[in-house]
Amino acid sequence: MSYQKNFSFLFTSLYLSFSSFNGVFAQELKNTPEKNALTTENSTTQFNSSPNPLLFPTKPSEVKIEKQKSVTLDEAIEIALKNNKQLQTVRLELQRAEDGLNASLASQLPTVEGQLELNQRGDDTPTGQAQGETFLRDRTLLLGQLEVGYDVYNGGRRNAEITRSRQQVYLSKLEIERISEETRLNTTNSYYELQNNDAQVAIAQAAIEDFSQTLRDAQLLEQAGLGTKFDVLQAEVDLANANQALTRAISEQRNARRRLAEVLSVGQNVELTAADEIKENGVWQYSLDESIVMAYKNRVELQQLLVRGDISAQDREIALSQTRPQVSVFANYNFTNTFSDSLNNTGYANGYNLGARMRWQFFDGGIAKARGEQETRNIEIEETKFATQRNQIRLEIETAYNNLVANQENINTTEKAVVTATESLRLARLRFQAGVGTQTDVINAQRSLTEARGNFLQAIIGYNQSLNQLQRAVSNLPDGKLFQIR
Repeated sequence: MSYQKNFSFLFTSLYLSFSSFNGVFAQELKNTPEKNALTTENSTTQFNSSPNPLLFPTKPSEVKIEKQKSVTLDEAIEIALKNNKQLQTVRLELQRAEDGLNASLASQLPTVEGQLELNQRGDDTPTGQAQGETFLRDRTLLLGQLEVGYDVYNGGRRNAEITRSRQQVYLSKLEIERISEETRLNTTNSYYELQNNDAQVAIAQAAIEDFSQTLRDAQLLEQAGLGTKFDVLQAEVDLANANQALTRAISEQRNARRRLAEVLSVGQNVELTAADEIKENGVWQYSLDESIVMAYKNRVELQQLLVRGDISAQDREIALSQTRPQVSVFANYNFTNTFSDSLNNTGYANGYNLGARMRWQFFDGGIAKARGEQETRNIEIEETKFATQRNQIRLEIETAYNNLVANQENINTTEKAVVTATESLRLARLRFQAGVGTQTDVINAQRSLTEARGNFLQAIIGYNQSLNQLQRAVSNLPDGKLFQIR
C-alpha cells in the first residue's frame, strides 16, 4: 500500500537525520541498545528463564543487563509460550488430571488382596475328665487368605468417576489453549507498545532536528539584522521543550523493553528490542457477523463452562450413588498351617469361598440427596455464566472490529496529513528564511508535523492492536490450531 512506502520513507529520513544530530542527547542516543546490540544469536534458547523458580538475585551483577537482543514478533511469541510460568503450571495440572483418569480407569479391573498372619494362641480347653476342669492349649498358627473381588454395580459411581476424569483432562487441555492465547495476546500487545515507544523516540528526535534548524535560522536572521532576539529565545525554549519530550520518550522506551522482558519471562540479564518494522500486520477477511459466529464456535471459555457443567453432573451421580444398591462378587482361598500344638494336632488345612454381596443404604439422613442438589445448583450456575460469557465475547468482537475499521480508515487520512504537514513546514521555513514569514508560522508548522507523525503512528499501531484483539476474541486465529497443546 502507498502509506507503507511513505511511512518507510518517513522513518528512513528520520533516522538519517539522527546521525547528524549533535544536541544535548546525542551521546545518550548513540548508546541506545539498537546501535550497540551485544549479541547476534538467532536462537531463542538464549532467552530461556532460569530452571530454578526460586531464583533470588542478591548482587547487582546478577541483574545487570548484559544481553540486548532484537527479536521479531514471532520470536517473542515463541519465547513467551516456552517460558510462561502460568502455562507451565497448567501443563502440570494436565498431567495430574491424566493421572486421575488412570486411577478412575483402574476401578474397572478386579481387586486382588492377600493376607498372611502368624500368631501364638492360648485357649482354655476342657480336659474331658471332670466337669469344669480345663487346661491351657498352646498353638502356633500361620493363617493366609487370597481374595479376588469385583464391584459388579456400585450405583453408577464408577462410570461417573471415569467420565468426570475424562472431562477433567479435557478441561485442562482447554485451559492450556486459553492461557496460550492469552500469552500470545499479551506478548503481541507488549511488542506493539515497544514499537510505539521506539517510534515516539524517533518522532521526538525528528522534532529536535526541526527545532534546531529553526533556532539556526533565527540566529542567522538576527545576525543579518532581519530577526529579533525574541525569535531566538523562543526557538531556544521550543528546542528545550523538545529535548524534554525526548527524555520522556526514552524513559517510556526503556520501560516498554522491561515490560516485554517480563511478559516473556527471560533471564535477569536480558533486555529485548523490537526488530520488526512498523507496518500493517495482516488483513481481517471476515465480516462482523461472521466473526461473532466464529468466536462462539471457537472460544474455549464457552466450552470450559459446558465441561464444568458436565463435571458437576457427574459429581451429582457420584453423590446419589451412595443410596443405591452396591453389588460385588468375590472368591477367596484360605489356608491354615499349625506349626505346634500342645495336643500334637499339627498340619495344614485349606479351603475356598465363592459368593456375592449386596449392600444398600436405604436412608442416610438425606446427605446424598442434599449433595446432589448442590451439584444441580452448580450446573445452573455454569449455564448462567455461559450466557454472560457469550455476551462478553460478542462485545469483545464488536469493539475490536469497530476499532479495526476506524484505524484502517485513519491510516489513509493521517498519511495524507503527514505529507501535507511536511510540505507546510518546508514552505513556512522558506518564507521565514526569506523574511516574508514569521517564526510563529514555522513553530506551528513544526508542531502540526509532529502531531501528524504521531497520529499516523497511532493509526498503524492501533490497527495492529485491534487486529490482535480480534484474533484473540475469535481464539484460534491466526494458526487455526484450536486445542493444540503448545
